Amino acid sequence: MIRKRILNPHRVRQINGGFSFIPHRFLTDGFLASLNQKELLLYLFLILVSDRYGLSYYAYDSICSLLQLTLDQYIEARNGLMDKDIVAFDGTVFQVLDLPAKPKMGSAKVSTSKPDNDSDQEDPVVIAQIIRQSLRGVEHDG
Repeated sequence: MIRKRILNPHRVRQINGGFSFIPHRFLTDGFLASLNQKELLLYLFLILVSDRYGLSYYAYDSICSLLQLTLDQYIEARNGLMDKDIVAFDGTVFQVLDLPAKPKMGSAKVSTSKPDNDSDQEDPVVIAQIIRQSLRGVEHDG
């Protein structure tokens, strides 16, 4: 049996001022293995910035800048986390959810320039992406 000992007693972690945690079963029940790299990056970020209810108000442009993600990578990661039922998003606010009974395996849908359902058509990030792509086409045509 491994005997644990504190290596640096002057630097023991404490929760001060913020509230972030990852349940151990995130690793042991396979949630970590179910995420791709971008989903994991976004999930950890949302945990770090969320309040005690799991809520975060960061806008997509700030998230993309801080995590060095393209808009497409952000959308795919966000949708993947939502599909896996570990994050909720209403277009403005994220909520990191209590983990479901077991992880959902699989990858997120690949983002397209044309939304394929009504909820995507109301997503401000998807709308902004479509507008940018449209303007790029105008620049190249003119």
